[in-house]
Amino acid sequence: MTDRTYNALFLCTGNSARSQMAEALLNFMSKGRIRAYSAGSHPADRVQPLAAQLIAALDPGHALRTKSWDKFAGPDAPVMDFVITVCDNAAGEACPIWPGHPATAHWGVPDPALTPDDPAAFKNTWLTLRRRIDLLLALPLEKLDRLAQEQHLRQIAHTL
Repeated sequence: MTDRTYNALFLCTGNSARSQMAEALLNFMSKGRIRAYSAGSHPADRVQPLAAQLIAALDPGHALRTKSWDKFAGPDAPVMDFVITVCDNAAGEACPIWPGHPATAHWGVPDPALTPDDPAAFKNTWLTLRRRIDLLLALPLEKLDRLAQEQHLRQIAHTL
């Protein structure tokens, strides 16, 4: 094992549900092994209330605010090891050039914000992200080079 902390950035267009949930889940589940962030290409005004409820139940102290991905592309931004899009729109957009050339992957997840009053949609998205994050955390990251990390991250996308 190594004491290295990895950085992961989850991207979505609005940064209002999926990317926020992934950030909270990974920060909680990794126990400091990976520091997660989230951002959007066109951040919404607020985090979706049902996403906020799930996050608060996991980590009541988690600060919720939407952020632009520009915040993570500048010289003062933390260097990312992994950049993962969780919505199809963000995956198709021209992303900034990320410092450090992180491993990238697309983990498309249905958008629960399309049915903002449906708790089941948010719970299903939460569970899908949790399963994928479990697989990410099972990887021996310190033993894999960047290309192998990227290949594994992309394979994770094909799990439910």
